[in-house]
Amino acid sequence: MANILVVEDNNDLRKLLRIHLSRAGYAVFEAANGQEALDVLDKTSIHLLVVDIMMPVMDGYALTEEIRQAGMNMPVLMISARETLEDKREGFRRGIDDYMVKPVDTEELLMRVEALLRRCNIAEAGKLRLGECVLDSDSMTVFRGELVIELRQKEFRLLHMLLSSPNRIFTRQSLMDEIWGYDSESDPRTVDTHIKRVREKLEAIPEFEIVTVRGLGYKAVVRK
Repeated sequence: MANILVVEDNNDLRKLLRIHLSRAGYAVFEAANGQEALDVLDKTSIHLLVVDIMMPVMDGYALTEEIRQAGMNMPVLMISARETLEDKREGFRRGIDDYMVKPVDTEELLMRVEALLRRCNIAEAGKLRLGECVLDSDSMTVFRGELVIELRQKEFRLLHMLLSSPNRIFTRQSLMDEIWGYDSESDPRTVDTHIKRVREKLEAIPEFEIVTVRGLGYKAVVRK
């Protein structure tokens, strides 16, 4: 499961992109401007960025240039209402990999995201390694030595989301929105049931544990 960071100051569009990317199986993180994006990148392994140009604090051009100067080589897909050749040229000059003009066709966006990940040969995007433990998104399976543990889709996505950002506290509602979708009518306590199942299935895995944060939600703690 690849981690995608959506950097967009329009709350409605950011939510829309997150919904479609999440339903396509990606773990999605959000930022409202370039500076917030840098904060996310400092704490989380991101495989691809979807970046707007016009944003407060730090725009998309400056963000792209900043991450390239820092040696970050993940693909950057820029989206903007600007459609002139000069705007596109400036984006590619700063280091983007692809450019889409708003309004964004979400189906085309998903195709471009898939192509960028494939083109950049992010072979490990579907795997998350923690010591001897490997989470394989393609099979929704956890491997450790000869131990093979298959999880249901939502169980696996919950586990992957928590382990992609160790020690970060996720509220039940944020997990619900990410895994079940913003328009889900399920009770957030459904998360508790799925977390319980994951804990039971993975009790023999020593690399990490899922910790309940009273009154808030859950976090993953990686054991040294």
